[in-house]
Amino acid sequence: MDQSIADNLARVRQAMTDAAGRVGRPASSVQLIAVSKTFPASAVAAAAACGHVDFGENKVQEAQAKQEALLRETPSGPRLRWHLIGHLQSNKARKAVALFDVIHSIDSVDLLRRVDQAAAALGRDVDVLIQVDMAGEATKHGAPVEEVPAIIDAAFGCHAAHLVGLMVLPPASDDPAALRASFAALRRFRDDLLARDYPPPMLRQLSMGMSHDFPYAIEEGATMVRVGSAIFGTRQAR
Repeated sequence: MDQSIADNLARVRQAMTDAAGRVGRPASSVQLIAVSKTFPASAVAAAAACGHVDFGENKVQEAQAKQEALLRETPSGPRLRWHLIGHLQSNKARKAVALFDVIHSIDSVDLLRRVDQAAAALGRDVDVLIQVDMAGEATKHGAPVEEVPAIIDAAFGCHAAHLVGLMVLPPASDDPAALRASFAALRRFRDDLLARDYPPPMLRQLSMGMSHDFPYAIEEGATMVRVGSAIFGTRQAR
């Protein structure tokens, strides 16, 4: 497993470099988040042994178990940076900020404030992104476009939760044109918000793109890509 993960990481990083190069961007402008959900702690350890530090998880409970396993196995191992990329229930805000450095799935003013209060109570700082529902899909979480400005406005009053950007889950599709359109729509929305004089540091990150479409996302402006199966292999059903 260790060698296959190392080889896969190298391939993904090269594909990221190639995609960024095609649009005149440096590879360093895109952060790779290795999505380790459903994979064991040993897979995270194998990627960490290759120097990777950013890992994404969908569920608070799974992340907690994985982090505890890694601490038992390698108590003096590298400091990893954990990203929550799945939906966050407001009653799990305190546990989430104790485990994660970045939360990509803020979708309401109430959730943002709960995360901020929880982080302040724990003496932690956490970066957050607003998950935007660009397509109005009933099956996906995310803030409707028209509600995003209110969440940004609420972020001005936060002390421990720091808004750094936007995230999107595009509609399921194998059509490159449709995928590009989804990613470009988030980029244009971000640019529209900047034109309304929202501070650039609050909108510097665009989290978009997964294993099957991350090169398109990079070409359309992604600064974070969330890649799982292309690194860890076929994901097993729970």
